[in-house]
Amino acid sequence: MLTTNWHLQVTPDGCVSDRRLFLKQIAAGTAGLSAIGWLDAVRLEAAQLRKKGMACILLFQRGAPSQFETFDPKPGTATGGPTKAISTSVPGIEIAEGWEKTAKQMKHIALLRSVFSREGNHERAVYLLHTSYAPSGSVKHPGLGSIISNELSEPNFDLPHFVSIGPGANLSPSYLGMSYAPFVVQDPNRMPMNVELPSGVDASRLKRRLGLVDKLSKDFAEAGGKIRVEDQQALQKAAASMVTSPRIKAFDLSLEKDAVRDRYGRSTFGQGCLLARRLVETGVTCVEVAMGGWDTHDDNFNRTKRLAEQNDPAFASLVEDLAARGMLDRTLVIWMGEFGRTPNINARTGRDHYPRAFSVAVAGGGLKGGMVIGNTGKDGREIKDRPISVQDLFCTIYEALDINPRKEHISAEKRPMKYVDGGESVKELLKKATVKG
Repeated sequence: MLTTNWHLQVTPDGCVSDRRLFLKQIAAGTAGLSAIGWLDAVRLEAAQLRKKGMACILLFQRGAPSQFETFDPKPGTATGGPTKAISTSVPGIEIAEGWEKTAKQMKHIALLRSVFSREGNHERAVYLLHTSYAPSGSVKHPGLGSIISNELSEPNFDLPHFVSIGPGANLSPSYLGMSYAPFVVQDPNRMPMNVELPSGVDASRLKRRLGLVDKLSKDFAEAGGKIRVEDQQALQKAAASMVTSPRIKAFDLSLEKDAVRDRYGRSTFGQGCLLARRLVETGVTCVEVAMGGWDTHDDNFNRTKRLAEQNDPAFASLVEDLAARGMLDRTLVIWMGEFGRTPNINARTGRDHYPRAFSVAVAGGGLKGGMVIGNTGKDGREIKDRPISVQDLFCTIYEALDINPRKEHISAEKRPMKYVDGGESVKELLKKATVKG
C-alpha cells in the first residue's frame, strides 16, 4: 500500500513537485502503482487520507430555488409560467431552460422531484435540510458536514475536515466537537486570512508556543473548564497544522488555468465550486458551497434566469471534472435548497414558499445517475408518486457514504441522539447497499 506519512506538494496541473521523491515512494509500494499516472497517484493519496476514500460536496441554494425553473419544469401550464423545458443527455428527462450545461451531465445526475417537509420558514428549513431535524429548543444537532467529516476523515489530516464556502448555515458541530466545525471561507478568490506564520516564527517555535498555552490552560481545565479547553486546543492544533501544511495551496485558485476558472464561471459560486473540487482532490472530506438570492417572491423568472447563469456552469463543470478525474464515484455531490416555490404565481410575478414538493439533485458517491425519482403531476401542486421526506433523503446520503444513519451519540444534554431519527433510504438510488473503502 502507498504510505501516507509524508506530504505531497501539488502543482496546478495536479502533479507532484518533487517527482523523484514521489517515484521512490511509489517504488516502495505495490508494483502496480508504478504504472499509474501522476495525477491518479495524487488522487489515490488523497483518498487514503479519508476513511473509505469517500467525500461529499454540498451545493446549498439559500433562499429556496423554484423547482419549476430548475429541475421540474411544467411548460404549457398556468403553474409553469413562461419557463420552457429542454432535453438532456438522458432521453426522456427534461429540465428547465437556462440549465443547458447541466443537461449535458444528466447521465451522472439523479433528480428527486418529490422531496417534502413541513417547514416553510427559511431559518427553520435551513436547519432541517442540514441536520434532518426540525429546530427544538436548546437541543443543537450537528450539521451534515460535521457528521460526514467526523465519520470519514482521518483525525490527523492537516487541512480542515469540513470547509464552508459562501453564506452557508455554519451550524455548530454540537456533541462532535470543534474539530468538525466548518472552516469558513467567505471569498474563494482569496486565500484564507492568517494562514502564514508570523515573521521569525518557524514550525518548531510555533510548537513550543502551543505547548506553553497548553500548560497555562491546565489549571482552568482542572477547575471545571475541561470541555472548553479541549475545544480550544482542537482549534489551535488544527490551525497550526494548516499553516504549516504544503496542502494549503489547495486554497489558491490563482494556480488554476484561466480557461478552467472561466469554465466554472467567475462568480463567487462558480469559483467556490472549483475550490471545492481542489479541496476534495487534496484530501478534505466535506465542502459546502452556498449561493444566496433564491428567495424570489417577486420577479421570479428574470431573477432565476440570472441565478441559473451562475449556477449552471459551476454545477456542470464540477460534476464533469469529478467524473473525468475518476473521483465522482467516491464524491457525493448534493444540490438543494431549504424548500421549493409555489405553483401559483403571485401578483409580483414571484413564487412564494412551498415545502410540500421540491427538487433535489444528486450525483456520484455510489448513487445511480440518469434517472428521475418522484412525480409532482402535470401542474406541480402535489406529489403523485414516491414521496421522499427529508429523513429519507438523509438516510440515502449517509448510506451512500457508508455511514450508519442510526448511529447514536450522547449529546451535551446527556441524551442519546441518532444521526437520523426515522426515514428510509431511497433504495432505487443506491448502486449497492454500502460503499466500502
